[in-house]
Amino acid sequence: MNFVAEEIQKDFETILGIDVVHPAHHEKKERPSIRMRIFKDEYFEKLDRILGHIHHGDIYEVNFCQEFYCERLDLNPLSIYERLNEISKPPFATFMKVWDKYVLCASPERFLKKVGNKILSQPIKGTAARSHNPDEDEALKRKLGMDEKERSENVMIVDLVRNDLSKNALKGTVQVEELCKIYSFPQVHQMISTISCEVGNNENPVDIIKSCFPMGSMTGAPKVSAMKVIEEVESFKRSVYSGAVGYFTPDGDFDFNVVIRSILYNSTNKYLSYAVGGAITAKSDPEKEYLECLLKAKAMRQVLEEL
Repeated sequence: MNFVAEEIQKDFETILGIDVVHPAHHEKKERPSIRMRIFKDEYFEKLDRILGHIHHGDIYEVNFCQEFYCERLDLNPLSIYERLNEISKPPFATFMKVWDKYVLCASPERFLKKVGNKILSQPIKGTAARSHNPDEDEALKRKLGMDEKERSENVMIVDLVRNDLSKNALKGTVQVEELCKIYSFPQVHQMISTISCEVGNNENPVDIIKSCFPMGSMTGAPKVSAMKVIEEVESFKRSVYSGAVGYFTPDGDFDFNVVIRSILYNSTNKYLSYAVGGAITAKSDPEKEYLECLLKAKAMRQVLEEL
């Protein structure tokens, strides 16, 4: 095992309490071998390329993601989904099966909701770990709320969402109901903003979603430029990850989540993957961004470790 792989394994054992299996040792482990699409040094190299785009003015924020995967894995998707949501207790959970493809989603994030003439979006930008010590946990929550870098990330996406909503909104109705509010989940604190607007009676619900998709929290800003950078630097195709799953009512209302904190499984190929990422801005610290990814992967890792 080379130096980089050894360092990655130490990171996972220390932070998440799991062995990362190097491909050369894949057959030696009985439990699922969680493998990384890229190692730490390559993650930093790609992040440097992103920062180069930011410093040149091509973008000012991009959501950079990486994939973890397992091969030749037999599992019960429904059991995994139930356990994942038992751990995370997310508000926008989804179990979806399309032929042999499964989405086991424990999402804390809402993309878009429509009730009557009101549209609501609640992007997440800003993450902090929880602590079992109540005083430490409250301190972590306060620190996240005052973190200049996390707040700037959130505000950038709020501006992007306001612009997206304005495409269909009645004039003067776009407003920020909550800015950078901290919500607590079992494993993480999250910084969430709430943006709303009113739409006319004749607005097509599908057109509203199309005008806002893909969600800015999973692309960056400006949106199209950020997506070009994502296509250039990421080492996997996101597929359903960072998309949306939801429902329409007969009255034309809807509610859609953001597919994050999710496991994707192909039962025919026995291939499982999950991806995590974070917003990169000019103020990003590569080591902190990397550790945030590991934190976001914790629930998926825990479920697989229990197999």
